Amino acid sequence: MLSYEEASDKVIIALDCSRERAFELADMLGEKATWVKVGMTLFYAEGPAIVEAMHERGLKVFLDLKVHDIPFQVQGAVRAASMTGADILSIHGLGTAAMIEAARKGAEEAAEKTGRERTRLVAISVLTSMDQDALESIGVTCPINEEVSRLAKLSYGAGADGIVCSPQEAAEMRELLGPDAWIVTPGVRPAGAEVGDQKRIATPAAAIEAGASKLVIGRPITAADDPVAAFDAICAELMA
Repeated sequence: MLSYEEASDKVIIALDCSRERAFELADMLGEKATWVKVGMTLFYAEGPAIVEAMHERGLKVFLDLKVHDIPFQVQGAVRAASMTGADILSIHGLGTAAMIEAARKGAEEAAEKTGRERTRLVAISVLTSMDQDALESIGVTCPINEEVSRLAKLSYGAGADGIVCSPQEAAEMRELLGPDAWIVTPGVRPAGAEVGDQKRIATPAAAIEAGASKLVIGRPITAADDPVAAFDAICAELMA
């Protein structure tokens, strides 16, 4: 059974919102939460300072930029993103082993320069907003779980610390990658919560039981009438 602190450490609150709302939520949840996700919307608007601002509030940051480019560009981009102090950074598994290796090198260069712990890299597999029809529409005809497995093996073998996948693939990823891999799962929705644009979902408890390391949860917390109560309820589910 998890303690409250252990349950809190499993949840990454997605701050896909304005600067003002992000700070409001961080101040509201800062004494309870451990992690927040800063995605492209917030990072592109506010820049690297948003990561430092969250750290000042005692929060760890998953910088979800889904970096994807030629290896040279990715090495520099990951180095720069790691210099912000981001604790986790997302890159795209579709970028090839050479790109993943370059990303790892960029993260290591930043750690050497700053003296801080290296930013952990998690590779995006198949977005949780995609179903089988969406995958086939871009020319990938194999089942989703096979594509996720293929990208996971490629990325982890090339130096990523783990994978981003739906909770429906978490158990297979844990078996495939072993106990040390970071398995980060968006598409997590408490029972009865609005699904929104997510396709491949599970409850928080089911995702953790399947082997997820971290759960990315946004609107069920951030759009709740009482975000603190919503966060507490998710932690209580994980502690049960």
